[in-house]
Amino acid sequence: MSWIKIIPVKQAKGRLKKLYGRLVTSDGQVDNIMQAHSLRPHSMEGHMALYKNVLHHSANSVNRWFLEALGVYVSCLNHCEYCSAHHFAGMKALIADDDRALTIMCAFEADDPAAAFEGKELAALFYARALTRAPSELSEETIENMRTSGWDDGEILEINQVVAYFAYANRTVLGLGVDMGDEALGLSPSGDGDDDWGHA
Repeated sequence: MSWIKIIPVKQAKGRLKKLYGRLVTSDGQVDNIMQAHSLRPHSMEGHMALYKNVLHHSANSVNRWFLEALGVYVSCLNHCEYCSAHHFAGMKALIADDDRALTIMCAFEADDPAAAFEGKELAALFYARALTRAPSELSEETIENMRTSGWDDGEILEINQVVAYFAYANRTVLGLGVDMGDEALGLSPSGDGDDDWGHA
């Protein structure tokens, strides 16, 4: 499950047990990426707060399936199979079109988003690629190009935060050796992004 010690759900006590209870998915699982934080519950809480608010908050205006698609693309760029597999399953469920989802995944694996996207969505994916691979090369002109393509500044912020979150999540997984094991893919913890994850 991980290269570092994990406290299993059944052995958890106190604050960790409470957090695990909030992280359980519809089939009773706690994702391995979250269990990897078990030695420091406060870091698990911080991770979950970021995840919920960036990807699942009701105040977001970018379509959730596209936020998931951005996460899949960033994870493919970072060669993080754990995150790309999980979020592809989530994206696929949201799109509800298996052929379209497969076309998107093939484009991402080939690092050719133009094979599946155009217009403002393609501009966002090019931004995601640049922010993932060469963030210091971005400029104000990059943001202006996003505006010209049709994104407003609040949406650009949402896109930025999803890309930044997946950089963090990918490095958590790859840096600690988190694997999928027998996890069911594409499930989200119960509750939504409006939950107050700052007070566990």
